[in-house]
Amino acid sequence: MTAAAAVRVIALSGGVGGAKLVVGLARLLPSDRLLVVANTGDDFEHLGLTICPDADTLLYAGAGLDNPATGWGRRDETWTFMAALDELGGPTWFRLGDGDLALHVARSERLRAGERLSAIIDDVRRRLGVDFRILPMSDQPVRTWVDTDEGRLAFQDYFVRRRCEPSVSGLEFVGSSAARAAPGLAEALDEPGLEAVVICPSNPLISVAPILAVPELRAALERTPAPIVAVSPLVGGRALKGPAAKMMAELGLGSDAVAIARFYRGLIDGLIIDQADADQKHAIEATGIAVLVAPTVMKDLEDRVALAGTLLEFASRLPRRDRTRRWHAPFQGKEPPAIREKDDVW
Repeated sequence: MTAAAAVRVIALSGGVGGAKLVVGLARLLPSDRLLVVANTGDDFEHLGLTICPDADTLLYAGAGLDNPATGWGRRDETWTFMAALDELGGPTWFRLGDGDLALHVARSERLRAGERLSAIIDDVRRRLGVDFRILPMSDQPVRTWVDTDEGRLAFQDYFVRRRCEPSVSGLEFVGSSAARAAPGLAEALDEPGLEAVVICPSNPLISVAPILAVPELRAALERTPAPIVAVSPLVGGRALKGPAAKMMAELGLGSDAVAIARFYRGLIDGLIIDQADADQKHAIEATGIAVLVAPTVMKDLEDRVALAGTLLEFASRLPRRDRTRRWHAPFQGKEPPAIREKDDVW
């Protein structure tokens, strides 16, 4: 039996919200049955280092090292490096704790030596004691750029330096068209025994859309035999963390559970929405997507495990996928484009 054949659930995840659900899934599934795909569209180069925010959040959460106060970085962190950098007049807008910095340095050195990102992440997760597998969406770099009323910004400039304040008019995933799915990922999605693909409650525009922008990966998702179930990241028209609702509204997509369903229409088979959005159930079902209303706010481990169990049971009741269905990015090919793919890497 191949490693891909052992996998029963594949989860697509961004950072904090996705990592919470992944931890719940990991409590219910044997370690060899869960494969997590990390968004790398947030990755960037800073201080000469390659930073992988979403993959690192998943690594720290899986190892029990995540910082519950910030939602990113390591717990019990120290900040000697940042204080010294500030004294030297260096850029301190993107905070790197001392322990976190070690991971960035080690990864960057190995990348420069020619190792694949997927191999590095797999080695790090073993060293940190993470039982389930984590793969980046691709070993090739994909970088998110944001069109705003302040001009075109690299994603972390928009997200961290500018705190998501500029108004968004478009997104571009540079390098996505030339990127390939991480080794073994397309094969895992093709496995007849795959039971479910989960789209975690991550920002659909900046955490999930970059994954879908990799052509080989999107094609594998469209033809997978397993039902695809998403968890809405919006509750009562608001994102619990991050700019999902703001960005979707600015792009004219809407900012409620119905908007999430429309965004994923043609790709997902089921959507879990929070009880606060129960009145939208019938409107979503009218799009052809099965809907389950359940508590989706994950305040603690018990909540995470409960939502994971609800999701797995819901997915088990959905039929195998119609492989003729296709997902198309909203506004793709129109002017001004909200989501674009591009071959060249900055």
